[in-house]
Amino acid sequence: MARSKPDLQALFDQLKAAMERYAPPLSVSQSVGGRYELATPNPVEINGKKRPNLFFAAAIIQSSYVGFYYMPVYTDEEVRDFFTPRLLSLRKGKSCFHIKALDDELLDQIDSAMERGIQLYREKGWLMA
Repeated sequence: MARSKPDLQALFDQLKAAMERYAPPLSVSQSVGGRYELATPNPVEINGKKRPNLFFAAAIIQSSYVGFYYMPVYTDEEVRDFFTPRLLSLRKGKSCFHIKALDDELLDQIDSAMERGIQLYREKGWLMA
């Protein structure tokens, strides 16, 4: 018996709703179709390079999963220490998590990662709000 495909739009909608709680302090940098992105609302300077904002996280519908892209992983290796084994099992590459199913436990883990990332961005002076 073949496994049924996940309802990607429903997964995306759940993940987007979880992420929307963080705008503010983050701002929505893109919300089109199956793509929702959050970034800092303020300019940021990193290693002498000024940027109008800094990407934080995104949910993007892909062909067989919803990608949860989480930038704080690139800014501090210790952020990974806050990921639970279950969330880590969904990670492909450094910052992309392939979400094919969501439940309250996984949403709580994503919520904790979002909180920790916001704390990190504030500590580094990248998020003023």
